[in-house]
Amino acid sequence: MTGIRSTLVALAVAVAGVQLNPATAAGFVDVLDTPAQESALASKGLLQAVTRAGDSLVAVGQRGHIVVSNDGGAKWTQGKVPVASDLTSVYFVGDKKGWAVGHDGVILNTTDGGATWTLQLDGRKANDLLLASLERKAAAEPASVAVKSALVEAKRYIEQGADKPFLDVWFSDENTGYAVGAYNLIFHTRDGGKTWDSWFDRTENPKFFNLYAIRPAAGTLFIAGEGGLVLKLDASGERFTAVPTPYKGSYFGVADAKSAVVVFGLRGNVYRTEDAGKAWAKVETGLTAAVVGGATSAKGELLLADAGGRIVASEDGGKTYQKVAVKNPLPIFGLTDAGNGRLALVGPRGVAVAEPTK
Repeated sequence: MTGIRSTLVALAVAVAGVQLNPATAAGFVDVLDTPAQESALASKGLLQAVTRAGDSLVAVGQRGHIVVSNDGGAKWTQGKVPVASDLTSVYFVGDKKGWAVGHDGVILNTTDGGATWTLQLDGRKANDLLLASLERKAAAEPASVAVKSALVEAKRYIEQGADKPFLDVWFSDENTGYAVGAYNLIFHTRDGGKTWDSWFDRTENPKFFNLYAIRPAAGTLFIAGEGGLVLKLDASGERFTAVPTPYKGSYFGVADAKSAVVVFGLRGNVYRTEDAGKAWAKVETGLTAAVVGGATSAKGELLLADAGGRIVASEDGGKTYQKVAVKNPLPIFGLTDAGNGRLALVGPRGVAVAEPTK
């Protein structure tokens, strides 16, 4: 699960929108052409997301930093990354194959547990793929107002450059996966990322809201987004359809709560549905800040964390929550089960492994 969606992605997108023009900025070197620098403090700087890779832990964050621990968080080594873009999310299938995404349309892949990474997609290529896809769609459906609107947006993205961040990534297996991001950015692969296809026109998102998270829950794939947007996959139609929710603020994540779906976001708002989105109930968790991280413990508990460092756990499918205390709590952007009853936490001060007490 990503952190506070690239540090509350509004700032990230605003900054991206005023990037320097390489043609006019003397000495400018694009982060897409710059490998991440090695740093002894990589595990102590701003990190956005953390996940399990078999028995290892992998965390990603600023300036292309990816750190890996093979001993439960005691020691961290830095992976070799070909770009210096800020990274926002990471997901592994098994202990070796994983993907990380981030700013500038970056999608990275590893096949060795995070030690080395290769670039599968960047914003330059993503913009080209998006435009080509919509031009084909417009030629096939010349009367479609929705396609025309999407095509106008795609042309604007080309003009703005490779500035759109991916904010989350998820794979169902070693071949099939999705990456989602700002302004309805969504790509799909069927071959492990060797090729990526734009699904920009396959979302019921006419306002092009940001897509913050993508995860399966209760047997269906969901996307959580800006402005109360929740989408679920219509597998037969290969598109994501909108699911109305009571809250119109941003949702930063979606979590599987056994037979229920839980979405969470700004101002401690958490909602739960047992019928795939037909009816939602607001859940009181005790979290007051933006809820930015969700995970499942080894015991099957649903864990939620807010940006202030507070953590709660649910043992009944997300209906009720109990406070989880950790020693020396820190601001949190993301969390995962670290094994042996511990949690790995990431945020502006890097990654830490803590043993919680209720």
